[in-house]
Amino acid sequence: MTADAASTFPLVQLRQVSFGYPGSKQMLIDQADVTVDRRQRIGLIGPNGSGKTTLLHLIMGLLRPTGGSVLFKGREISSKEDFRLLRRSIGMVFQDSDDQLFSPTVLEDVAFGPLNLGLSKKEALHVSRRTLDNLELSRLAERVTHQLSGGEKKLVSLATILSMQPEAMLLDEPTNNLDLATRTRLTAILNRLEIGYMIISHDWDFLTETCDEVYDMNEGKALRSGIDSLHSHRHAHVWGDRPHEHARC
Repeated sequence: MTADAASTFPLVQLRQVSFGYPGSKQMLIDQADVTVDRRQRIGLIGPNGSGKTTLLHLIMGLLRPTGGSVLFKGREISSKEDFRLLRRSIGMVFQDSDDQLFSPTVLEDVAFGPLNLGLSKKEALHVSRRTLDNLELSRLAERVTHQLSGGEKKLVSLATILSMQPEAMLLDEPTNNLDLATRTRLTAILNRLEIGYMIISHDWDFLTETCDEVYDMNEGKALRSGIDSLHSHRHAHVWGDRPHEHARC
């Protein structure tokens, strides 16, 4: 398939995908149909344990479906090499930044992906410094990664993915434990990106500010709806200036 032909298909599709852990009779994911495309901005919501993170892992090939198929640019994929190619186009920001950051310094962490894509060390460092500059993180370049604050680690994790210039991203609970200033900064970064993404979050206001549509995960199903399912909260109460979540009715 030529590059032009591949561009006519969605970036990645899950078709009737199911997943259950060995020894369990219950499907955590039950015949889910999900599409993530270029410049598509999707929120993924649902109760804890409903399979949201598992769904992202199935897209990335970190888990393999027990039923159904994964398509990348219109072609069904299943091998390690297939998913290696997918990961060149789709990056994932993990919920725990410590699972993603492992190099001694921030600059080395951000350069790791470009180096793996075949760039020279000079080219990788140039791309990495440019990425950090675009995210206003240049001051962190030489910092020791494990000494960063939680919010700084989250933004650096995002930089490690953006330095590889992906066509789309998957983000797992990116606002967890962020202060209001860092959450606002993350929102601004996402809104100016020109790539697609899917975000797992329980933060309805954050999804309203960053997404155009939403999938609701429940009982193994992924149900798609429009942005009218999301709404902002305008109110005041004690501690209202602190980051907080709203229980879903």
